[in-house]
Amino acid sequence: MSTTWTDAVVVARYDATPRIAVFDLARADGDELWEYEPGAHIDVTVGTAGLIRQYSLCGPPDIRKQYRLAVLDEPASRGGSRAMHALAEGDTLRIAAPRNRFGLTSARRHVLLAGGIGITPLLSMAQSLDATGGDYRLHYCARSRSEAAFLADLENHPRVTLHFDDEPPEQLLDLGSDLGDPAPGTAVYVCGPGGFMDYALGRAAELGWPASALHKERFSASPPPPVAAEPGGGGEGGFTVRLSSTGAEYLVPEDQSVLDVLLANGVEAPNSCGQGICGECIVRVRAGEPDHRDEVLTDEERGEGLFTPCSSRSKSPVLELEL
Repeated sequence: MSTTWTDAVVVARYDATPRIAVFDLARADGDELWEYEPGAHIDVTVGTAGLIRQYSLCGPPDIRKQYRLAVLDEPASRGGSRAMHALAEGDTLRIAAPRNRFGLTSARRHVLLAGGIGITPLLSMAQSLDATGGDYRLHYCARSRSEAAFLADLENHPRVTLHFDDEPPEQLLDLGSDLGDPAPGTAVYVCGPGGFMDYALGRAAELGWPASALHKERFSASPPPPVAAEPGGGGEGGFTVRLSSTGAEYLVPEDQSVLDVLLANGVEAPNSCGQGICGECIVRVRAGEPDHRDEVLTDEERGEGLFTPCSSRSKSPVLELEL
């Protein structure tokens, strides 16, 4: 599946916090941008090296003339956030059509749990639910008020609760009371840094919330658990990937991903984040036992044979993909 791109111009830029910059983008030719549902993100090509990064759309989904992004300046990043923060009003960049694997479900009630920059997709969800009269509660956690983006829009909102690390302990997020026991018809959405994600998802599971009610989006992949190599299998070592369309086979060594090998051999394979968090590269397994290491597929999707070549591997000597 090919990706559709367009040139965009930065029509406005401001610093929401000392480390978070907000960008309003419009098409360079003046036309309307693509429609999208809340929770969507776009690919952005930034910097002289042509880095492709993914950023959530955090503006109202019904505004077609502009997209809004909020980007955290992350010193430990792979260079994308630094390149974005170097942009000024009037600069141009390339953006791709929105994709969404973190959309609102048809639940009767929604609980939105945001940590830090994880507010970006959840803000769009809250704006959409406000517009449609949806029932929801947004819990927004940050280290301090000075590090919370969009604070002016949220601090007096009747459906928003703010939690800051440097304020009294009783203000901290307590999922025992702020989320509570599982409730039929309620969906939970979690987005933020790895530590926040692990805490929120783990605590929700302890409270008895089923995986089907929990929806998540990570901004970076968490380290995969160690997997012991199995005799005659893939494990941590190499394995062979086979293409169902041609029967071609390629060795995937321990230090390369399936996607790396496919691209190196001229195989057309969709890709974007390279970390198993965006879902662009998903293909179907025809034979073999995958070793899933992504952060985007649900258990049901894995059971249906879906697979992310950019991050996942194989437990069997041969993995056949529908490519």
